[in-house]
Amino acid sequence: FDTVVIGAGPGGYVAAIKAAQLGQKTACIEKRETLGGTCLNVGCIPSKAMLNNSHLYHEAKHNFAKRGIDVGEVKLNLDQLLADKDKAVTGLTRGIEMLFKKNKVEWLKGTGTLKSANEIEVSLNGGGVESIRAKNIIIATGSEPSPFPGFEIDEKQIITSTGALALEKVPEKMIVIGGGVIGLELGSVWSRLGAEVTVVEYLPAIGAGMDAELAKAFQRSLSKQGIKFKTSTKVVDSEKIGGKVLVNVESAKGGKKETLEADVVLLSVGRRPYTEGLGLENVGIRPDAKGRVELADQQFRTSVPNIRVIGDVTMGPMLAHKAEEEGIAAVEYITNGHGHVNYNVIPSVIYTHPEVAWVGKNEQQLKEEGVKYKIGSFPFAANSRAKTIDDAEGLVKIITDAETDRILGAHIIGPNAGEMIAEACLAMEYGGSAEDVARTCHAHPTMAEAFKEACMAAYSKPIHF
Repeated sequence: FDTVVIGAGPGGYVAAIKAAQLGQKTACIEKRETLGGTCLNVGCIPSKAMLNNSHLYHEAKHNFAKRGIDVGEVKLNLDQLLADKDKAVTGLTRGIEMLFKKNKVEWLKGTGTLKSANEIEVSLNGGGVESIRAKNIIIATGSEPSPFPGFEIDEKQIITSTGALALEKVPEKMIVIGGGVIGLELGSVWSRLGAEVTVVEYLPAIGAGMDAELAKAFQRSLSKQGIKFKTSTKVVDSEKIGGKVLVNVESAKGGKKETLEADVVLLSVGRRPYTEGLGLENVGIRPDAKGRVELADQQFRTSVPNIRVIGDVTMGPMLAHKAEEEGIAAVEYITNGHGHVNYNVIPSVIYTHPEVAWVGKNEQQLKEEGVKYKIGSFPFAANSRAKTIDDAEGLVKIITDAETDRILGAHIIGPNAGEMIAEACLAMEYGGSAEDVARTCHAHPTMAEAFKEACMAAYSKPIHF
């Protein structure tokens, strides 16, 4: 083979397809029975299906009547909700299989182990071993949930994100350990479906990496929805007693101790690179202290020049879209020596309600870097489309260079934030200024006008606020 990709998550399958499109004889090794990795099977995709359907359930139960829609008693059919989630997953994973066939990517179903710089041993799922040779190898083995001392995961009572997508009943009480993206999304799902959810976070604020102003607004919003928060709180350990899980916590600064009780505990304290059985030691590649495969250069090479690495298993944010960009770039470097990933324009999205999305720098980072900046913000409460659908919580915040007006960061909390952030990414990729966006005609009435008005506020004044 010209190129063999190990792992068929968003980074791996995209790299494999791109390699084939560029004329390389390509294979992809994946041990799951379905393609798409964590993201499609037990991550981004199923969680979005559950977030959408739990939101619709919550709307029907609490908000339809005031909109003039009388539906009688609204009941949850959890089995059907989970089946709908599975349908979305099956459709998309089969779609990747079709794309592999269309682009002539050979899928080797099994576990790949590096034997030398050009040889991979594949332990096939159906039995037996196949040895293949490759001029180029791309490691895209992704990540797995990080374990937490004092908690034994059974995916029934003490669960990871995987178990949170398949609970057989709505728990009365759920404790979420970790106030990051995964914990807040899945905590939201089960809160909407009727669970009493408490989020325990070691840091003083939720949403690690989020702009501080938005983080405060976000926590207020989720609190209004009934989710409880214990920030600056350290989790000590747990024990199971009488069908319940007791979680012992204390102040992060030491001192006050407390025991929390729950039916289910969701561990969402981050993820760690997955390299089990990969055979890195056979080719002299040593992971760093965090288990990441280190890059030797910007072309995604490891210490072995023809072996490249992309996605969660190496440096940078553990995001599917970041892995996809790296997959394409790595293949382009192999093919023609040129690739492109702009790490300053990698967006983040939390698909709760309201949604939160951001890209580029936040205020704290710019202060630390000594960069002079301006801020333009615009509330959805002054946006006509948001008002017409009675979903006007949140704001758009644009941060620009004080001298050049170039957009340095964009931060959105509110309806459709995850879609709107793409406009910020495009503007930033082209080095656009707030005035560039503000002078671009936006359709009326749309949520996107809030983005335009925030840009107007950054360099001049908004019209509608």
